[in-house]
Amino acid sequence: KGGLESERQQYIIHGGKTPNNELSDKMYVMSVVCKNNKKVTFRCTEKDLVGDVPEARYGHSIDVVYSRGKSMGVVFGGRSYIPSAQRTTEKWNTVADCLPHVFLVDFEFGCSTSYILPELQDGLSFHVSIARNDTIYILGGHSLANNIRPANLYRIKVDLPLGSPAVNCTVLPGGISVSSAILTQTNNDEFVIVGGYQLENQKRMVCNIISFEDNKIEIREMETPDWTPDIKHSKIWFGSNMGNGTVFLGIPGDNKQAVSETYYFYMLKCAEDDVNEDQKTFTNSQTSTEDPGDSTPFEDSEEFCFSAEANSFNGDDEFDTYNEDDEEDESVTGYWITCCSTCDVDINTWVPFYSTELNKPAMIYCSHGDGHWVHAQCMDLA
Repeated sequence: KGGLESERQQYIIHGGKTPNNELSDKMYVMSVVCKNNKKVTFRCTEKDLVGDVPEARYGHSIDVVYSRGKSMGVVFGGRSYIPSAQRTTEKWNTVADCLPHVFLVDFEFGCSTSYILPELQDGLSFHVSIARNDTIYILGGHSLANNIRPANLYRIKVDLPLGSPAVNCTVLPGGISVSSAILTQTNNDEFVIVGGYQLENQKRMVCNIISFEDNKIEIREMETPDWTPDIKHSKIWFGSNMGNGTVFLGIPGDNKQAVSETYYFYMLKCAEDDVNEDQKTFTNSQTSTEDPGDSTPFEDSEEFCFSAEANSFNGDDEFDTYNEDDEEDESVTGYWITCCSTCDVDINTWVPFYSTELNKPAMIYCSHGDGHWVHAQCMDLA
């Protein structure tokens, strides 16, 4: 970790699958460059890798380990398309588990090295990974070749001396069978696993507490949350970790409803003093049936700016400093312009069009041509 804000807060982006069934082997490093007033600027740069570059994949894990004052990224598991020589019209989108190689990625110099460990025989996807100092724990996952969710628990230890890194793996007892689960941290030595599947069409309703003490890992069941009937009867669910022991869960709405593409969202608090707290539910749909007046506008939402140019942000004085010149002059911003030929937004007669609007119409950036801003209501979004 460096001394600057941008070096302390970095996010690694790698792989993933798009709705168009495209995979990418690119790796990006995103960091916070500048924070002033309500404006947060991110720098997102592509990291060119040399050596054993991980193939394009999804359903994998990427963690950072620390050893002897150095850090290294660790990529493991995931799925990718079958080799091009095997891809036919019928099997064009057929995927297979990636080889169970462990990749060490040096983010500073862009070097990537793969390691073959005898303990890792089968490919895994959608597993749970926990990084602690120089060690990564791999838990559960789904093996596509065997169509099983083995109760795996691996400990991968990485040593970073002055010479070549040393990577070793140990098979530990006490694993659980789960895939696509969500991991949240409740304190320094405790994590909670929520959600996931124990079979392809069967959700795993049991939650587990993972505790560490003296480099020993213990997994035990926790008190089952009071799942709502909607969650119990739903065939699928998804979500993410919100930090501080809170998990964000979503389930699709009933297809029989008049409003399609409806989703219900829940916040589950897993912190020790909030385990029994009632879940809070939120509803979001493509077409809202609520009265906009009943909704709370996002009055204090922050503005995020992205840039791909690393050298555009030089100098330490940009961190957490306020400059009145950064304040936008609302009289010349794009909110009150004619954004397109059919634009009918009038500064004198404009009223909120969406429930999230307060004083200005929502705008969406169109990258066509030189790029321009378009009022959301002019784009006729559902």
